[in-house]
Amino acid sequence: MAKAKKETPLMTQYNTIKSKYPDALLLFRVGDFYETFGQDAVKTAHILGIVLTKRNNGEGHIELAGFPHHSIDSYLPKLVRAGMRVAICDQLEDPKMVKGIVKRGVTELVTPGVTFNDQVLTSKKNNFLLSLHKQKEKYGMALVDISTGEFLVSEGNLEKLLHIVNTFDPSEIIYQRSVQIPEQLKNKNAFKLEDWAYQYTFAQEKLTNHFKTNSLKGFGVENLELAITAAGAIFAYLVEDTHHNLLSHITKIQIIPQEDFLMMDNFTLRNLEVVYPSNPQGKSLLDIIDKTSTPMGGRLLRRRIILPLKSVNEISRRLSLIDFLNENDHLKYEICQLLKSISDLDRLMGKLAAEKISPKEFGYLRQSLINIHKIKSLIQPHAEVLTWLEPLYDLEELIKFLQSHLNEELPVSIAKGNTIKEGVSDELDRLRGLQSKGRGFLDEMCQREIERTGISSLKIDFNNVFGYFIEVRNTHKDKVPDDWVRKQTLVNAERYITEELKEYENQILGAEEKISVLENELYKNVCTEAMIYIDQIQENSHIIAQLDVAAGLSELAVSESYTKPVLNEGYAIDLKEARHPIIENALPLGEKYIPNDIFLDKDSQQIIMVTGPNMAGKSAILRQTAIVCLLAQIGSFVPAKYAEIGVLDKIFTRVGATDNISAGESTFMVEMNEAANILNNISERSLILLDEIGRGTSTYDGVSIAWAIAEYLHQHPTQSKTLFATHYHELNEMTLNFERVKNFHVSIQENKGNIIFLRKLLPGGSEHSFGIHVAKLAGMPPKVVNRANEILKTLEATRTQSGGAGESIKRVTEENMQLSFFQLDDPVLENIREELTKIDINTLTPIEALMKLNAIKKMIGG
Repeated sequence: MAKAKKETPLMTQYNTIKSKYPDALLLFRVGDFYETFGQDAVKTAHILGIVLTKRNNGEGHIELAGFPHHSIDSYLPKLVRAGMRVAICDQLEDPKMVKGIVKRGVTELVTPGVTFNDQVLTSKKNNFLLSLHKQKEKYGMALVDISTGEFLVSEGNLEKLLHIVNTFDPSEIIYQRSVQIPEQLKNKNAFKLEDWAYQYTFAQEKLTNHFKTNSLKGFGVENLELAITAAGAIFAYLVEDTHHNLLSHITKIQIIPQEDFLMMDNFTLRNLEVVYPSNPQGKSLLDIIDKTSTPMGGRLLRRRIILPLKSVNEISRRLSLIDFLNENDHLKYEICQLLKSISDLDRLMGKLAAEKISPKEFGYLRQSLINIHKIKSLIQPHAEVLTWLEPLYDLEELIKFLQSHLNEELPVSIAKGNTIKEGVSDELDRLRGLQSKGRGFLDEMCQREIERTGISSLKIDFNNVFGYFIEVRNTHKDKVPDDWVRKQTLVNAERYITEELKEYENQILGAEEKISVLENELYKNVCTEAMIYIDQIQENSHIIAQLDVAAGLSELAVSESYTKPVLNEGYAIDLKEARHPIIENALPLGEKYIPNDIFLDKDSQQIIMVTGPNMAGKSAILRQTAIVCLLAQIGSFVPAKYAEIGVLDKIFTRVGATDNISAGESTFMVEMNEAANILNNISERSLILLDEIGRGTSTYDGVSIAWAIAEYLHQHPTQSKTLFATHYHELNEMTLNFERVKNFHVSIQENKGNIIFLRKLLPGGSEHSFGIHVAKLAGMPPKVVNRANEILKTLEATRTQSGGAGESIKRVTEENMQLSFFQLDDPVLENIREELTKIDINTLTPIEALMKLNAIKKMIGG
């Protein structure tokens, strides 16, 4: 019996390291390649589209996929964006200096939520890692963006957790192994940590050690025990699991003060297309208004649009800066030109702290600091007007240091050399002089040997294997002097070395090595010096972001004719000629958006019933009202001729039909869930948008539910402002009994059987929905359209006669029997006739009538 082959030493080492990172994809450095094995190789080949092969593993075969080590910057982002956690295992020794197996170890674990890689990160979006700690029904939450150093904490119930997840959109979630993650988060990149990482005393110690404080009182988080525990687990994950222990750019921890911001649930963020468009080819509200020039400004605008303010004073301050820039157009232009050349300071500080900043990036930092210095000079004369904008730190000393120590043109890597400026180090200058003179020395030596030997084609060259050599073609080798030593024979030439050339080689190669070592040391000194200013650079970055957002919103206001809104502590919304910015932006060239007025308050016009044909623009009017209010509360000018808004604290929407089939929920169930969420959380400062409530069920049920919801909102003590778009014309009758319900309709014009959408909101209800006209426009077969018109005429004629809902159903059923698309057998007709004669229409309720109609439908096989 043959003996089983033993596992190779390399695979033994691989399996040992892999066992420590079972949930990560291990990139294992072997020579000039990063290799993956087994299931890791299968995943890697699939994600990267590279070849999957097999190799002998001693006991059999194992899958193998790899790529050259210098290609990691191209391949790593693809793996991380695919949701992989990638452990990078490097060679920790020089293979040339080791006999046997080379020592290897994981130097970094890159995950979707923990990376500095520019190819993985989105410049204008934070890359948050979320840590969860649950106790009973309460959650502690901590968010960190390791690339920028932002560190946020909060506590609350499941609803608050889901709001934070929807708002901050973390790339990765970590939670303790013994606790079940909420069902709503299971499709996220989630990773379990051992329970020891979620200990309050451990977290307290980790945080105070990091911030070098005795307590956390200075950050105002000392009472948030669950949040502190979650924050401590982040440090355990960063340091212990992912090998990121250089975190000095995380300089503070902040509470997310939810009560300071206007709340929008996930339905609302999605329905209003605040951050993401509903159509992949479309644009979101953020896309439309983002005219920022810097990554920091882009991230701040994104934060503002998902967390609008409730403070009238703070909103007014933001608006006053836009006002100032509008009035000082030339100054704004100069500031904007300088902003365009300011790089991502927050992420540069992250790389600086993590010792990952390249010389090229130091060049970007230097130019950014110079531009900030110029901006400081530009706004200095206006300091009295801009009292609320924090003053920029003067970093002239650091700028001069960087200018005197780093060259103007900088390489992408320190290994490329030529980073440190001449005059910084005498020794470096001497070695460089030796190196630069070398080429001249070689040219001189080559000319001298040509003259001495008479070999005109002689040349001196270099390669990594043989070093420097003299090459002579075979036709001239009889002229070679006796003091030359042969080093290599080629097909058409011979290569030689001389004592003089060997001595020169030793000097030059020694100088290159010394230059590399010395330049690395001096570059580290530059990094250390820059680290002293990290807090001030981060503060300047925050101020520049505010200025950038204001300049962008000013440009938006001018180019799109937005006006300054008036915000107050009242409860009314008064908009004149308001427009929908997303739809307006998408209109064909030359076509103008039709603006509309909206007035809502608690006392006279609390609920507006909006009726009108399909495609007339009811939904657009609802959405634009919310968007104008939202823009006003982030401190932006708005797409309206005039806007006076009592600050809102919540915006709720129930717009559009969205099935949740994967969760086993129908359109109607989703609709009712969203409606229930609204009714259970309304306040006196809420704005509610309801579009076609009840359409997911039968007509009578739908009318009943829609009526009941509108009645509930009208009678509720909060008297929340509501826009209610509906096809149910029966709801127009609510104005008879409910004084704060008003009817409006989106107007159309009929012309010879065709309709023209005027998209203007006018007082009064609409009599028709014109759904059949829309079906005709959509290309419905004429036979179906004509038949629909016949049925509609019968229904409308029946509805005008007395007798109530039961009589209507009875008449429609009887009169349409002969018009049916189907030919029924006589016994069936007889049964239906019997059923109809039993009905007492005087006592029949609408719901009973509906049930009878349903029974009759079943009798005919419907």
